[in-house]
Amino acid sequence: MTEVTETVFVGIDVSKDTLEVALGESAKTLRFDNVDKGVKALVKHLQALPGGVSMVLLEATGGLERLAAATLCVHGFAVVVVNPRQAHDFGKAMGSLAKTDAIDARMLSHFARTLHASDRREKLLYRLPTAQQDELLGMITRRTQLVGMRVAEDNRLHMAHPKQRSSIRALIKVIDRQIGKLDDDIGGQLKDHFGDKLKLLRGMKGVGANTQAVLMAALPELGELSSREIAKLVGVAPLARDSGRQKGRRTTWGGRANVRQAVYMATLSAVRWDPVLKAFYERLCAAGKPRKVALVACMRKLLTIINAVIKSGVHWQASYPHVEIPLKTP
Repeated sequence: MTEVTETVFVGIDVSKDTLEVALGESAKTLRFDNVDKGVKALVKHLQALPGGVSMVLLEATGGLERLAAATLCVHGFAVVVVNPRQAHDFGKAMGSLAKTDAIDARMLSHFARTLHASDRREKLLYRLPTAQQDELLGMITRRTQLVGMRVAEDNRLHMAHPKQRSSIRALIKVIDRQIGKLDDDIGGQLKDHFGDKLKLLRGMKGVGANTQAVLMAALPELGELSSREIAKLVGVAPLARDSGRQKGRRTTWGGRANVRQAVYMATLSAVRWDPVLKAFYERLCAAGKPRKVALVACMRKLLTIINAVIKSGVHWQASYPHVEIPLKTP
């Protein structure tokens, strides 16, 4: 009689130094170092499993999961990276109150089995960024860090002792040079690898170089999803909070914070200088909507327009929001 071997659902609890790996909901966990050598050993171990691996699930941990997720994805594994809040809520729903690395890994394995059976499975799978996107995102992240450092040093300058000020000014100059160099590098990366897409957006108010860079690096799904899906992905779609007879206020939460911040800054400019978004914003305010709510609605509208332009392959025009642009046939 042939023995039937079940496929495995892998849960990985990620920390700075280690990967705690569960190959089932009750299996003893394994530990690998969260470095190249350790991740390669994990890949080799999973490839040797007789039943194969159906899904690997990790929590998003501020980038610490990136090496493992990308390497596993390159080697053909179905990888899902979930929001820690979702994993935590799932664990509580399953009655898991204690917390250790091993318990978390086994809970993630159980979560992986549940998501594998979902009709949203394909949409949840981790998408490996291209080398160009990865490089661009690295430069954007570093620029954000430097801008934060510059603001901190600038704030210190006003309250600093006279003996400290020359040092602070010297450091600010160094930071400014680094930011300028990164701006040049980001501009070159956009021109060399994302020029075709960005030509479609030429002339859009508020969508400057920084916004373009974040969209190209951190939102690879742009132009591939519906307007509702892209808004939910970024976190600008209103979500219902109804229960029984109670009708709660629609709120926005979750999504990709770096993209949302870039779209917010673009919208602040667009509602002043773009006639369509300005009229839309003023109409919402005149109807009694709070300015913050009106601004989020404009963020969603701007993101929808950008998504539609990229999807259609037709250059943006000032009249675009009022006309329907036919999609290019394949």
